[in-house]
Amino acid sequence: MEWLFLLLPVAAASGWWMARRSTRASGGDEREPVFFRGLNYLLNEQPDKAIDVFLKLVEVDSETAETHLALGALFRRRGEVDRAIRIHQSLVARQGLGAAQRGVALYELGRDYMLAGLFDRAESLFRELVEHGLQQQRALRALIEIYQAEKEWPRCVETAEALQRISDESLSTEIAHYHCELAEQCLREGNGDLARSHLLDAQAVDPDCIRASLVQARMELAGGDVETAALLYRRVAQRGPRYLPAMLPGLMECWQRLGRGAVIAELRGLFEQHPSPPLMLRLCDAIEAERGVAAAREFLVSYLSRRADLAGAERLLALRGQVQQPPSVEDCVLLEVIARQLAAQPGYQCDHCGFEARELHWQCPSCKRWGSIKAVEPEPIAMPAVLRQRQIA
Repeated sequence: MEWLFLLLPVAAASGWWMARRSTRASGGDEREPVFFRGLNYLLNEQPDKAIDVFLKLVEVDSETAETHLALGALFRRRGEVDRAIRIHQSLVARQGLGAAQRGVALYELGRDYMLAGLFDRAESLFRELVEHGLQQQRALRALIEIYQAEKEWPRCVETAEALQRISDESLSTEIAHYHCELAEQCLREGNGDLARSHLLDAQAVDPDCIRASLVQARMELAGGDVETAALLYRRVAQRGPRYLPAMLPGLMECWQRLGRGAVIAELRGLFEQHPSPPLMLRLCDAIEAERGVAAAREFLVSYLSRRADLAGAERLLALRGQVQQPPSVEDCVLLEVIARQLAAQPGYQCDHCGFEARELHWQCPSCKRWGSIKAVEPEPIAMPAVLRQRQIA
């Protein structure tokens, strides 16, 4: 019912104006009580009856554009797109409609077409609005939605730049991602030179674009320039732990190709700067391989004393099971419980809307923000008293 209450001011204003005009013309009639009966249905959570009442008001007095707009929006939100389209079409076709109201009606009709999947018709209306200077910012945003859905990335760039010119809104993040999409498309088509050009454009628009650095690092690694790829991955790592899961496999491959023996030192240096579950697991594996299970367990105990990480707890129990053969029933039960919890635990989350995902999406599937989804970090915890006493001892 929240959106219904948002319509009340519009409906109230339209009803007051109708009642006032009709009262002046004929000394009062029954339209005002009919209008308030519709409001009463809304307040009593009977939207179907309210819609019928307001629709009759529109039929009685066809000059109330505000009521047409309110009803059209109401039908669209209810999923009755055909009725919304008819209402907004009738409003657009009306003679003598003011330019501002016509702009709003055209925009609402375009939204109806978008919801119905008629992107060509919607695009035509929004472009008409932009050309005539009506509802320009809203129309440009709607055009961006259409072009994103159709993966028309060059048009996304063009439209976002146009919107940025006429508004105070910075769209550098979005434009950089559009260039990254174009770069990845070029890579799939085997056009590496054009892909590099788009990556340069992305970094020119947004120097902090992590995605552009990751794509470039992947290109350098595929081309055999391992040193440059490793440098790019390290730059991404310096931005914090929330993109480490995306870059760590590539960085590990760089180290393996370079043949560096001190992988533990490399991992530990990175881990001390940005402790995170992926780095913890990689470092634990390296410590176990080089120094044994006891050293790996000691590392995990130190890590878990500061961070509530189920992945670390699972690995610690698994290592303990290697020493205690056969593993205890309690450890087996705990491992099963933790495994189920990890399976249900999101690896990534949107900073804007809270959408949870198992893998990295550059555009949030929920709120459509670009670059807002990042890796979930384990919560820090205070070191248990028993461990503090051991350290003091």
